[in-house]
Amino acid sequence: MSTQKSELILVTGANGFLGSHIVHQLLEKGYRVRGTARGPKVALSREIFASYGDKFEVVTVNDTAKDDISEIVRGVDAVIHAAAPLPSHYKGGIEELIQAAVEGALNIIRQAEKGGVKRIIYTSSIVAVFNASGTLGPDDWSTVTTEQAVAGGPFPAYIKAKTEAEKAVWKFAEEHPQTDLTVLNPPYLFGPFAPNFKIPKPDFGALSTNLHFLHFLQKEGRWYPSSPGAADVRDVARIHVEALNSPPQSQVGPKRLPIASPYDANWKEAARFVREAYPELVANGRLVDPSTGPDFPFDKLPVDLERVKEVTGVEPSSYQPWKDTVLGAMADVIRFEKQWIAEGYKVEIPALEDYGF
Repeated sequence: MSTQKSELILVTGANGFLGSHIVHQLLEKGYRVRGTARGPKVALSREIFASYGDKFEVVTVNDTAKDDISEIVRGVDAVIHAAAPLPSHYKGGIEELIQAAVEGALNIIRQAEKGGVKRIIYTSSIVAVFNASGTLGPDDWSTVTTEQAVAGGPFPAYIKAKTEAEKAVWKFAEEHPQTDLTVLNPPYLFGPFAPNFKIPKPDFGALSTNLHFLHFLQKEGRWYPSSPGAADVRDVARIHVEALNSPPQSQVGPKRLPIASPYDANWKEAARFVREAYPELVANGRLVDPSTGPDFPFDKLPVDLERVKEVTGVEPSSYQPWKDTVLGAMADVIRFEKQWIAEGYKVEIPALEDYGF
C-alpha cells in the first residue's frame, strides 16, 4: 500500500457501490478518508474499512440535501460528492423532484466551499449528456424538457432532475471561481463490490445496479437495463481518485468528464459468460437464457474518452474488459445469496421497478 499521500478527502456515500470503491482506492494510495453514511450504515462502513485504522473515519449524514456538515468539512483537503441519490418513487411533481436533486447536489458543495475546500469532484450521470448529436463529449447536454419529463414517466424525469442538478453545480462553480470543480458523468455501473464489502442480510437496494445480475439467477431473465452502455465501477472510482491530482480548471478549462466503457456491453454475451463460468447452476436450471437478452441498437455508448485521458491520465486501454466486469459482479451476487440463505434468510428476487431501475 502506498503512503505517499496524507491529504484528508471527504467522500459522501462511502457505503455505496461506487463510494466504497472510491474510499478503498483512496486508502490504498495512502490518503486519509472521512466518509459519510446514513445512520444505519455508519457501523457497517467502519467494519468494512477497519483494517485501515485511523486512516478512515465515518460520520453520519442522513440527508445530503439538508444536513449541516460545517463541522464535517473542517480540515478537509478535497470533497468527492458521490452520494446524490434521487428517490425511486418520488411522490411530488417534477419541480419538487428537480429541487430535491439540486439541493442534494449543492448542499454539500456549498458548505464545503464555505469551509475553505477548493477541490470538488461531483458525480453526475451520463444521462445529463444524452442528446442526438452522435459522439458524446463534454459540451453535450440532455435536451429533455420539463414537459417531456412530466409526460414521459420516471426515466425522463430522472434525466431532467440530474441535468438540472449538474447545471446548478456548474453555476455555483462559476460564481465561486476559487472552486476547482471536476464533474464525472458515468453510465450504469457494474462489477465486483469493493474488497470486504458487506451486505449482512437481504438488502436489494444495497446491490445497486448489480441487482440486474441477481436476476441472472432466473432462467427467464426478465430484467435487463432499460438502455445500453455501461462502465466498470472500478474504472469510474479510479477516475474519481485520479481527478484529485488533475490540472486546475484555469489550465485545462471546464473539467466535465463523460465516461463509458470503451468495450461492447452486450447482455446476451454477458449471459453466455456467466453460463460458461457456472455450469452447475446451468444444470440446476437457475441461470438466465442468453436469448432473453435485449437487442439494443448499439452495445457501447459513443463517448469520447479523450477528455478523461487529458484531465486524469486514465487511458481507455486500461479499462476493465466487459467479461471481467460481468464475472466480477456475478461472483459477488452469488456469494451474497449463498451467505443470506446460509444464515436462514429467504431470498426472493424482487422486480427491478421496485428499486427505480
